[in-house]
Amino acid sequence: MAPYASDDTTTAGEADDLSAGRRKAARYVVPVAVMGLAAATIGLVPAIADSGDPDLPEITAQQLIEKMAESDVQQLSGTVKISTDLGLPDLGGLEDSLLSGAGRTDGEDGSPADPSSRLTELANGTHTLRVAADGPDRHKLSLLENAAEYSLIHNGKDVWGYDSASNEVYHSTAEDTGRGERKDEVPATPKDFAEQALKAVDDTTSVTVDGTAQVAGRDAYKLLIKPKQSGSTVGAISVAVDAKTGMPLKFTLTPASGGAAVVDAGFTKVSFARPAASTFDFTPPKGAKVTEDDEAAGHAPRPSAKSGEHLGKELDGLKVIGEGWNSVATFDTGGQGLPTGSGAGGSGAFGGFLDSLGDKVNGAFGSGTVFKTRLVNALITDDGKVYVGTVTKDALVKAADAGR
Repeated sequence: MAPYASDDTTTAGEADDLSAGRRKAARYVVPVAVMGLAAATIGLVPAIADSGDPDLPEITAQQLIEKMAESDVQQLSGTVKISTDLGLPDLGGLEDSLLSGAGRTDGEDGSPADPSSRLTELANGTHTLRVAADGPDRHKLSLLENAAEYSLIHNGKDVWGYDSASNEVYHSTAEDTGRGERKDEVPATPKDFAEQALKAVDDTTSVTVDGTAQVAGRDAYKLLIKPKQSGSTVGAISVAVDAKTGMPLKFTLTPASGGAAVVDAGFTKVSFARPAASTFDFTPPKGAKVTEDDEAAGHAPRPSAKSGEHLGKELDGLKVIGEGWNSVATFDTGGQGLPTGSGAGGSGAFGGFLDSLGDKVNGAFGSGTVFKTRLVNALITDDGKVYVGTVTKDALVKAADAGR
């Protein structure tokens, strides 16, 4: 089905209404923290191939966002396939190790059942997940691997992580971080990603309904979100929204540079019937090693979401340059930048290795190195300033010139 003619790009006059709908939708889109993803954000062949072209009543983008906001799906079960391709450099497998260790805060290898490290695996490659939910306090996510399975279960106040390969268990409670928030908030389902996309809907964004599709055997509308500004690495975001329930069934982010998706996450099977209560039961298997959350942290408090309030001060004044899709976060490390392979600051082979991973750039700000992925790029200047955003190399240089 072609895009609806009545659904042109969002005008500035509609932006306030869209923002109100977006805020309502955000409250719905991720009601399940255990299945949430902030991460990480993220070609691959599309994980879910759209099939069919259902004939559904016409709907505008504003109406579709409102439909998502009004949705109240509390029970579901199904299978999600998620593929991510940030275009990280090939470091002979080192990049996977860096990603898997990114969530660890105790300076040790940590428990293989700790969700803070296991769920970061979703930031690379293709994975299959089984998910289930029954209200705000009972959720389960299982990461299926070749010969093993990792499960994260939230049942009441208890949160369990279980790694079948090592027969290790990780236990924490929903109150461990102080405000009912947990460190396992990593995007894993289409609605998790959709929440982040909805936050970007403002007058710098084009929002349209791009026809219909079938996902996991269900009729859906396709919401298309695109930056109006040039300079963003984001090309387009497509969200398939269930026509009956208003729940996102599939999320696809394609880069402005073209090619396959950076993130493609969608249901292959889904049911909105209440899962069996036993789905969320968990007892550590006999002989399993059980690690309590406070033990893993060496009895020191885990960092909570509140610590983010002080991040700017710790990074010598984190601030944002630009607006909308062209926003660039910047901070000063107070250091001397990265070692390079030549010049006064050179450090031989290691500096040359870093040079090979980035592009040297110059501007009114001085000189530095841009490290690129297919979505997020970062400029580190030779005097220790950092500029990061979902923007192009030229946009980073422009931001650095403006912030010098």
